[in-house]
Amino acid sequence: MTASILIVEDEEPIQVLLSYNFEAEGFRVRCCANGEDVPRLVAEERPDVILLDWMLPGISGIEVCRLLRAKPETRDIPIIMLTARGEEAERVRGLSTGADDYIVKPFSVPELMARVRTILRRVNPDSVAEILRAGDILLDRRTRRVTRSTRDISLSPTEFRLLEHLMQNPGRVYSRAQLLDAVWGRDVYVDERTVDVHVGRLRKSITRSREVDPIRTVRGMGYSFDERFGRSSAA
Repeated sequence: MTASILIVEDEEPIQVLLSYNFEAEGFRVRCCANGEDVPRLVAEERPDVILLDWMLPGISGIEVCRLLRAKPETRDIPIIMLTARGEEAERVRGLSTGADDYIVKPFSVPELMARVRTILRRVNPDSVAEILRAGDILLDRRTRRVTRSTRDISLSPTEFRLLEHLMQNPGRVYSRAQLLDAVWGRDVYVDERTVDVHVGRLRKSITRSREVDPIRTVRGMGYSFDERFGRSSAA
């Protein structure tokens, strides 16, 4: 699983607890402690789901939810509200603001993670699917194997994550900076040219002879997995 999650929570123990558990499940996790940072973080990298605390310093979680739902580019991002308010009227208020789900503190971490997976299966099945397939390329997240037709492809861990990230959103163009954050992580400093090197190696590994290269270079922008790849030969 390589779904990305944005945790907006000002209580540090809860933020650490959630980060640890979601990272252990393979999620790419980002955190912030106030609502003011959410629009910027969402613009930098659109998360697959947002965990949003109701009571935040400054702008409240309810207002953050309203702001996200008011913009076409963010209105469909799944949002789960976290709050200590368990009254029916408050639950209704949170859901009517646009939240997809609502969970009351203290909560069960396994239950919360199950709710996140349920939402992702509905809105973005590829983010939780164990197998990604495009044309004759198959990527198995569980076994960490990649095949093309009948050929096994040997990839380094970084190349595997790079291919996985691109295949998860075919057609979407990622800048080098976005790929660095998603594949290498924000805490690792590497030059953006490193992305070009790994994309080149990945291409050599998955494309031989007259095989079609599924990775597009978009001049001045970055890279994407060609959404048209395999369509002409699909059964």
